[in-house]
Amino acid sequence: MTFHTDPAVLVLEDGSRHPGRAYGARGTTLGEVVFATGMTGYQETLTDPSYAGQIVLQTAPHIGNTGMNSEDPESRRIWVAGYIVRDPSRVVSNWRAEESLDDALVRDGIVGISGIDTRAITRVLRSAGSMRGGVFSGEAAALDAEEQLRIVREAPQMAGQNLSAEVSITQAQITRATTERIGNLAVLDLGVKQATIDNLAARGFEVHVLPQDVTIDDILAIDPVAVFYSNGPGDPAASGDHVALLRAVLDQKLPFFGICFGNQLLGRALGFGTYKLPFGHRGINQPVLDKQTGRVEITAHNHGFAVDAPLEGATESPNGYGRVEVSHIGLNDNVVEGLRALDIPAFSVQYHPEAAAGPHDANYLFDRFRDLVAADLDTRASRALDHRKGDK
Repeated sequence: MTFHTDPAVLVLEDGSRHPGRAYGARGTTLGEVVFATGMTGYQETLTDPSYAGQIVLQTAPHIGNTGMNSEDPESRRIWVAGYIVRDPSRVVSNWRAEESLDDALVRDGIVGISGIDTRAITRVLRSAGSMRGGVFSGEAAALDAEEQLRIVREAPQMAGQNLSAEVSITQAQITRATTERIGNLAVLDLGVKQATIDNLAARGFEVHVLPQDVTIDDILAIDPVAVFYSNGPGDPAASGDHVALLRAVLDQKLPFFGICFGNQLLGRALGFGTYKLPFGHRGINQPVLDKQTGRVEITAHNHGFAVDAPLEGATESPNGYGRVEVSHIGLNDNVVEGLRALDIPAFSVQYHPEAAAGPHDANYLFDRFRDLVAADLDTRASRALDHRKGDK
């Protein structure tokens, strides 16, 4: 790769300026500046659609040494709005690499910056919270400082944004089950990752990935045994249509599993509120307590919003879906990390059990979902048999 010395600057909405070197594409990019604490798996981070609209700062200082390949992406492109690293690798040294990270950023038009003190900026974000920012390079680097700050401050806030349509597919896609088939699974693509699809197919689901604007009739038309809501970017409070669709799913008594954004939408469908976290959880080293087993799991996270629900005991769903309990709690800050409905077959987690590129402590949740669906199918079959006997 070429080691660049072209000037660039990161401008935060608080007025602070952080000069560095251009990395990736040249130009201007705007977004919410957030930090990710993973020391590995930058390719999975970059291609996670949940990062749409965000300028991602890597706290690990050395990025890019393993390059990029065509086997590990989590989606069809790089989604981050911009990329901030301290020390980009000058060479690519991995037998699986097919191109450099810098080349991939240029190909997908991602404006980045390197050569700045990322840990100092992380300390600012941890204190002041995530904020809007802009990276300016190429001709944009020469703009007047006041003009750059004006551009940043006029950028939209993440709160109130619905970004699902930007990342979702437009045509349904099917992935066949890779083990004994259970049935059709409707996956609402709000920014789904490939590792999630692979894990669901490995549990026997025929995975029907559906565009984010489908209706309940579209879902029922595939005769699903269950419904899944994926991760994704944006503010759950701005996704009222997805919440209404999920309530229609719950009214059908179909088993439901949601992760990340899907957890927030289940919370809202059940009648709870959501709120924006000061700086969110992003990385692959977040400790979470599974209250059902008492185990502490190290988990992968990428979220800036959370569900507002009572942490202890079961509470009645404000929207009439029976009792609900918080099933998982984040141990760093006591944030709700999972919900479990006790009277309908529905649960969700705020983090990523598919965990590309690790860790895999929470992978059992896909098994828990498979078991929930299998039990529901058995119950339905038993009721149908009893009904036939009654007819005789």
